[in-house]
Amino acid sequence: MRIDVITIFPDLIRDVLKYSIPRRAIDAGLIDILAHDLRDHADDKHKTIDDTPYGGGAGMIFKPEPIARAIEALPTGGRVIFLTPQGRPFTQSVANELSLSDHLVLLCGHYRGIDERVRESYVDDEISIGDYVLSGGELPALILIDALIRLIPGAIGNAESALEDSFQNGLLDCAWYTRPREFEGLTVPEALLSGDHKKVAQWRRDNARQRTLERRPDLLE
Repeated sequence: MRIDVITIFPDLIRDVLKYSIPRRAIDAGLIDILAHDLRDHADDKHKTIDDTPYGGGAGMIFKPEPIARAIEALPTGGRVIFLTPQGRPFTQSVANELSLSDHLVLLCGHYRGIDERVRESYVDDEISIGDYVLSGGELPALILIDALIRLIPGAIGNAESALEDSFQNGLLDCAWYTRPREFEGLTVPEALLSGDHKKVAQWRRDNARQRTLERRPDLLE
């Protein structure tokens, strides 16, 4: 998989990807992630990439030409995704869907937004990480990237770990325990100590469903 990120803060993207699972996946050649500075595609000596909105109003708007040039400079065929609060919600099922792509282009907005004509002519999909507003699309892009990397075969030590994450089966993940057996008077459930794989699996299914019912009942509707 290849992911290109178009941003005015390419170092922010690169720095975060130097750590943990993303770094290992990149080093292993499982994914190629490139951050591109939108200002490199400006056409004036000041590297201007934004302007005031027609009709007035607060905030600045990304100009269409630099974004168009940045996208056109990339290999063709990539699915262009604009990170915006107006997009479809990013869920585990969306992550599963996007993980099957060969090439994604993540467009990070900033300021007030981007020229609507770019959305009409160049953007294939719009994704939101939640009903709130951030300063730019870089953090949403990194969240999306991290979620996708976990789904790439070989990216994490135990592939089953990603398959058992919250939301993969429509439920929250169950409770997990490790040593010691007792901590401040609290003990590990007996089913997990039984050594019976069927009992363990049943306890985890029941616990996941109960936890979902208590914390996210909307997932069971």
